[in-house]
Amino acid sequence: MIRIGVDFGGTKIEVAAIDDSGEFCSRLRAPTPDTYEEAIATISRLVTETEQTLKLRQRASVGIGTPGSVCRVTGKLRNSNRQYLNGSPLTRDLEAALQRPIRIANDANCFALSEAYDGAAGGKQIVCGLILGTGCGGGLVIGGQLIEGANGIAAEWGHNPLPWADLTENNGPACYCGRKGCLEQWISGTALTRCFSARTGKQESAKTIAQLAQEGDTAAIYEISALINRVGRAIASLCNVVDPDVVVIGGGLSNIPMLYKELPSVIEQYVFNDTWRGSVLPPRWGDSSGVRGAARLWATP
Repeated sequence: MIRIGVDFGGTKIEVAAIDDSGEFCSRLRAPTPDTYEEAIATISRLVTETEQTLKLRQRASVGIGTPGSVCRVTGKLRNSNRQYLNGSPLTRDLEAALQRPIRIANDANCFALSEAYDGAAGGKQIVCGLILGTGCGGGLVIGGQLIEGANGIAAEWGHNPLPWADLTENNGPACYCGRKGCLEQWISGTALTRCFSARTGKQESAKTIAQLAQEGDTAAIYEISALINRVGRAIASLCNVVDPDVVVIGGGLSNIPMLYKELPSVIEQYVFNDTWRGSVLPPRWGDSSGVRGAARLWATP
């Protein structure tokens, strides 16, 4: 069976087909369009090209990972950083364009499903997939099943407050969601850049700051250490709720080696237990996890 996944990213749309063994059969990419109508047309075109290339005798299943999620009441997309998606009947319009049922999930949910299915957390019972990139998102898989919740917002940890905040972290930065002090404003790549700039007056990318820390830059080391402490506290609060076997970290910040070495001790310090025996791992599939997880939306009931 061939399954097609669509990763609706901020800069690109990727459409990939995988077979039952998890091997890629086809991968196509196109720049993310600037309008809703063009986005529908682009996805439809890439899916059609994929099926034609593979000479499929019947239409493949299609799963789509997108920023934001579908409201269970209205059926419309919300909370997407691609503003033209918000308020749109994306499921209905794509089903009409592709002439088949589709499944849509938040991109962090797709990441978590991919890594729980046959990735870094393959075979584990409770898996949290956390995205630390431009923003901050999360997904939860239990017993191989994606947990989306009654309202479709399960594991949206990026818009919880930073736990155990100290005096310097109280009254945190304003978030686009309308609140202050959300995790996204403390443990994302954007947050790392902001904190480093406030300390040094220099505007550097998260990748550059991580590299500076490895080279011994004291300001960069301080901010990376502060970031790790905040991420550890945030994961500890998550552990107190779902107690995962494995936490898999994706996004740009997942490439910081210090995370995996230092996070377990921070988590153990804050978790409501005398020890912590979970694991924090980098993703097996890297930036391919999103599209693989989208395809896997049809591998579960």
